[in-house]
Amino acid sequence: MSKTSMTEGKNVPNSSADVPFRSKELRKQSLIQHTGLVGVIDEGTKTIGFSIYTTPDFKEIAAHRVELGVISSQDGWYEQDPLEMMASINKCAEEAIKQLPELGFSSSDIITVGITNQRETTIVWDAVTGKPLYNAIVWKDIRTSSTVEQIVAKVQDPNYFKRRTGLPISTYFSALKIRWLKDNVPEVRQACREKRCKAGTVDSWIIWNLTNGALHITDVTNASRTLLMNLETQNWDPVLLKTFAIREEMLPSIHSCSEVFGKITSERSALRGITLSGILGNQQASLLGQMCVKPGQTKNTYRSGCFLLCNTGDKPVFSSHGLLTTVAYKLGPQAPTIYALEGSVSVAGHALSWLQQKVRLLPDSRDAEKYAEAVPTAGDVYFVPAFTGLYAPYWRQNARGIIIGLTQFTRKNHIVRAALESICFQTRDILECMHQECGYDINKLHADGKLTTNNLLMQLQADTAGLPLFRSQLMDSTAFGAAMCAAQAEGIGLCKFEPEKRYYENVHYDTFLPTTTEQEREERYGKWKRAVERSLGWVIKQKKTRTHTEENYRMLSSLPASIFLISTFAMLVHSLSATVKS
Repeated sequence: MSKTSMTEGKNVPNSSADVPFRSKELRKQSLIQHTGLVGVIDEGTKTIGFSIYTTPDFKEIAAHRVELGVISSQDGWYEQDPLEMMASINKCAEEAIKQLPELGFSSSDIITVGITNQRETTIVWDAVTGKPLYNAIVWKDIRTSSTVEQIVAKVQDPNYFKRRTGLPISTYFSALKIRWLKDNVPEVRQACREKRCKAGTVDSWIIWNLTNGALHITDVTNASRTLLMNLETQNWDPVLLKTFAIREEMLPSIHSCSEVFGKITSERSALRGITLSGILGNQQASLLGQMCVKPGQTKNTYRSGCFLLCNTGDKPVFSSHGLLTTVAYKLGPQAPTIYALEGSVSVAGHALSWLQQKVRLLPDSRDAEKYAEAVPTAGDVYFVPAFTGLYAPYWRQNARGIIIGLTQFTRKNHIVRAALESICFQTRDILECMHQECGYDINKLHADGKLTTNNLLMQLQADTAGLPLFRSQLMDSTAFGAAMCAAQAEGIGLCKFEPEKRYYENVHYDTFLPTTTEQEREERYGKWKRAVERSLGWVIKQKKTRTHTEENYRMLSSLPASIFLISTFAMLVHSLSATVKS
């Protein structure tokens, strides 16, 4: 197959669940036989949206999205305004519903609503007033580093709770954020003492507001990212609650992802009177939306970072290479819990932004494909974007970014291409671990996210991993996954989740097949590993010495003059006393 046919997106559509494809005539019939509409609140880190889908074909017919601001008062601190979140959600729902009459629908056709949200981000609020006690602390915030050190010092191992939770003790997860808020925010501490403090991930905050405080709930996918839920019992773990000094009464009750939770009652919402029946963390919703429903099926979402999830079936797999064990989904109270292994690439699209904004090799990060295609290869240049260290599977915080292999013939095009290849190599690093640990053959990779518009990146990924790459035509399958989750809930019945039997109208892929030989792949991957080795150990902590530094002298010079005078007088008295004795 030629490169052109692989990158134009004209291939025969494929389905990750290998579902049969029906004739055009049957597709038309499925579009007519609508059973109702399903709405999805999609609360991401950067954008908030509300989408409306027909069922059972799940065609998005209306949507509205807005940007969500981030507050960063200090380096490494990231916050968001919980009230802005709710105002944006209400605005998006109102604007999307306004589009329905032109399409022959009305708000009364929306049978149910699902929610998908950024994970780990934590909010605390007053149960009496309903007002937030502090801004939401975003998942990537690292202010809890000292709290992590305290907890690790107490238990002596950052992976001490991994068999319980699937997670290491890290700034990433909600337990540390709640503990920091209790320790550092007087309003939170006071509310905890008076037993009126509620805490939860973003889904819990949204549902509390939409139901006027009647429901304080979460689902197993969000709960599994808190470092407080026991993966086996799927309840809050008493040992973890005690370790982090968090009362269970503060936390939401844990439910499956797909069931009738209750009705929206908020007068501020255009969704008032509609049932809530779906909750999924955004990466898990993406996994479901990509139809990765069999063990071994794997998806990667390509954004500023990458999130890889591999379905491991109904038994959790615990990683020895730093991958996270998480709940993938549970489609009903009596349905089996499906688990996943997760690995993340911290610097993917962010490397392209760096080339644009910091070193100005790119006029626009969106031009990366054009610049990289101007050269046939990266010219043996390798770019390890370890700006803040390396994560899975290396876990070396002392690593720093390098660009290696430069010659007098290297052009900026080679460096841009090396940046794209770095995304692919980092993805392969995680795929290698997943293959070793999950015990299943990973024979293809499903892709979504904004960066997947870059055809060259998709081809490079197929060539680097040696796997067919299935690019979703949805671009971002998160909302679709949440829509299916809500629609199939018992008591809603807008569809049955039967990926083996049902054709989903919008599940289209184009395919990128590897064009390299195994020898070529291994040679290039070996050089990537060598480049990674050279990036390690770059940060060396300086040993403290007793030598006076300029800072010491500045500190000494700032001592009050009175201390100098008193010490001088004491020395004079001591000298006179010694003289008299002699």
